[in-house]
Amino acid sequence: MEKEESLADTVKTVFYAVVIAILIRTFLFEPFKIPSGSMYPTLYVGDYLFVSKYTYGYSKHSLPFSLPLFGGRIWEDMPQRGDVVVFKFPQDNKTDFIKRVIGLPGDKIKMSGGRLYINGEKVVREEAGDFVIRDESGNAERFRQYTETLPEGFKHTIIEVSDREPADNTLEVTVPQGSFFVMGDNRDKSNDSRFDVGFVPFENLVGKARFLFFSHNDEGAWYKPWIWPKKIRWGRLFDKIN
Repeated sequence: MEKEESLADTVKTVFYAVVIAILIRTFLFEPFKIPSGSMYPTLYVGDYLFVSKYTYGYSKHSLPFSLPLFGGRIWEDMPQRGDVVVFKFPQDNKTDFIKRVIGLPGDKIKMSGGRLYINGEKVVREEAGDFVIRDESGNAERFRQYTETLPEGFKHTIIEVSDREPADNTLEVTVPQGSFFVMGDNRDKSNDSRFDVGFVPFENLVGKARFLFFSHNDEGAWYKPWIWPKKIRWGRLFDKIN
């Protein structure tokens, strides 16, 4: 009898834990891993972060598997220019992307000579030294690093290969109502609203990137656990995302 009660208690505990985890993931925070370098120097490959689900309200993409229980967005709150956001890729509504909000509804956005223009005004940027990314073989790729100041005064860091790359000259576009124009901080190596991503509907936003809870260098082989501690980026743990 005691064994049966003990098993029943265990099942209840596991059930409650799963329900609580689902509720937290749906309404509060969801973890994500950074798989690519499109957001260097802000986010590194191998960064793990929490996204707040409540910041912009909730859509079907707030739910597990994007269950279509309702349309649009409830308790909505508009993103601010400069926010780093996770969203569902508009072309499949499944794949998670992470970029920075650059254009708000009604804004006119273009790139010219490697410089960003918002509503006809050139966005201020200042040189901030070089940024180096090393591949698995240790080879270094050097980028120019800049501090960019968006119209409302928000500052963030971007990197550029040069001002003569394919995405450095674009036609001016107007951001539709209910959508956003997003870009990666790694300006010359990011698939964003200049390319396949296009405009991101408000409904597709999952949440705002808040802070890192773990970070490691993916060069650490899984079969060499004794080197794992050396691959953890201890200095990035719990960093706030700006």
